[in-house]
Amino acid sequence: MSVTSRYRDAWEGFWRDAPEEPGSVIWDAEPSLTAERHLALFAPHVTDPALPVVDLGCGNGTQTRFLAGRFDRVLGVDLSVAALDLARRRDPARRAEFAQLDATDTEAVRALHDRLGDANVYVRGVIHQSEPADRRLVAEAVATLVGGRGRAFVVELRGSAKQFLAELAHGPAGPPPKLRPVFAHGLAPGEVADAAFAGLFHAAGLDVLDSGDLPLATTESAPDGRRIDLPAQWLVVGARPARP
Repeated sequence: MSVTSRYRDAWEGFWRDAPEEPGSVIWDAEPSLTAERHLALFAPHVTDPALPVVDLGCGNGTQTRFLAGRFDRVLGVDLSVAALDLARRRDPARRAEFAQLDATDTEAVRALHDRLGDANVYVRGVIHQSEPADRRLVAEAVATLVGGRGRAFVVELRGSAKQFLAELAHGPAGPPPKLRPVFAHGLAPGEVADAAFAGLFHAAGLDVLDSGDLPLATTESAPDGRRIDLPAQWLVVGARPARP
């Protein structure tokens, strides 16, 4: 199974139209506000930091490049070829690797695991941007990639973020400039029930090792000038130990 052509085309269109400048995409926040904070929560649970790191849904690679400065081998994967082209252009030193991957394509995910072995995985805001029917497959992709030794850090918008964004979009001035392309390309955030988030990974055979709340920084500002930080929750997951 793989994502629908409509969904793939929407992401290709979004990234083809995205400006090159850092911070021009709403979720392209500085790593100091995103991956660096996440890594501080993730690192205590990483039992083997020598494993490769997969940034699943890497987009234009901002967080991937940060991770590549902390781990020996980092691979950013994304559904969109246009996003990966941008990621490579923004990484002239080739600190990271980039490859196309449809996380709902079970065979392609298995092939990547066969090539890399077990990996530590970073996932930021991918679940809510997946079609409802695909969310289980994304969680299963994470389980396949971590295998028996890896760990995954997954951060996802809380359900309340959808209402927050809707209120922004319908304000007197309309959607903020960096939010407009998201809606224009049909990528409006979907609601993931807070209580169902952990269950997706539990059903995929993973145990939740830690969890908490941490707002997800954006590059957009509210009308009063404050940076928009969206309500989000995070999980660290790993393979469920085999029963004796």
